[in-house]
Amino acid sequence: MNQPATLVLRVMVVDDEQLAREELCYQLERLGEVEVVAQAGNGLEALSAVERSQPDVVFLDIQMPGLNGFEVARRLLENPDHTPALVFVTAFDQHAVEAFEVNAVDYLLKPVDAGRLEQALVRARRRLSLDRPGPLNDQLEQLVKMMSNRQIRRDQVAVKVGERFLLVHAEEIIYASLADESINIVTGQVTGTSNYRTLDELQARLDPEVFWRVHRSHLVNINKIKEIVPWFSRNYILRMKDAKGTEIPVSRAQTKRLREYLKL
Repeated sequence: MNQPATLVLRVMVVDDEQLAREELCYQLERLGEVEVVAQAGNGLEALSAVERSQPDVVFLDIQMPGLNGFEVARRLLENPDHTPALVFVTAFDQHAVEAFEVNAVDYLLKPVDAGRLEQALVRARRRLSLDRPGPLNDQLEQLVKMMSNRQIRRDQVAVKVGERFLLVHAEEIIYASLADESINIVTGQVTGTSNYRTLDELQARLDPEVFWRVHRSHLVNINKIKEIVPWFSRNYILRMKDAKGTEIPVSRAQTKRLREYLKL
């Protein structure tokens, strides 16, 4: 749609920290030609507020509980009738920021610089003025999928031991197994249960190149395999590097993958 450069932009700000929202709204209003029509404190609130307020631009924090910024963006892109221009607000490292630039998706680094904020508004106006925004939306959708996948990988995982939750680095996990409707997680130092309900959920939060679902009940860190023991029918059992030397069966479907990876 064509939009004159002086048209007042309807803006929405999404951030789970109230002070951060208020500060960004203050900066936006100081720039003029901007009307903050809505605020939201989490992803679900953001989706409802976009539908109600129909903003031109959404300033979207990335790291939020529940739905993160990328997941919100993905859902907004499913509505082709009104997809606002999205400006991500991020504390990501420089490599991720460069990915935003290459893909023509705007971003702001926290703490937000006033000059950089003004530039983001200029870019947003430019996007809104395009007659054929489809290709840009395609680029945005590809980036959202890529960064969403990157974002959901957890560097740390909570393990419940007794009444406490301990945080362990993902690479420390030796294996996770389904037992008695709960998921047991074993590291070199800690054994406990996961707050994830299924192995599928836990697996989705871990690096798929490192954590393999070798059996429907077992997820293993391939860097923590101590020994591969041949079993009947050309299958294998994995002896892991935990203190007990736990043995984990490999399903027939995963045996071929294991053979190829380890050149067995």
